[in-house]
Amino acid sequence: MLEASLSQLEQLVSELVQQKQELLATNTALSAELAKAKDENESLQLNLMEQEEKHGATAARIQALVERVSAGPVSA
Repeated sequence: MLEASLSQLEQLVSELVQQKQELLATNTALSAELAKAKDENESLQLNLMEQEEKHGATAARIQALVERVSAGPVSA
């Protein structure tokens, strides 16, 4: 009976070691994916900020043109 229990314990320990290795591999892969996603997110945020800056400048130019037109008739 002790031999059967010991054999069963060895099997369980072996399965736990295998599960640990699989979880470590999964954790490594997920960490790499997370780092890649963070880099991509940062890049997208920078791109968005640049686009907002460009749109802001364009909106300011359009507003200035509208104000010029609204200021009155142009004398020739």
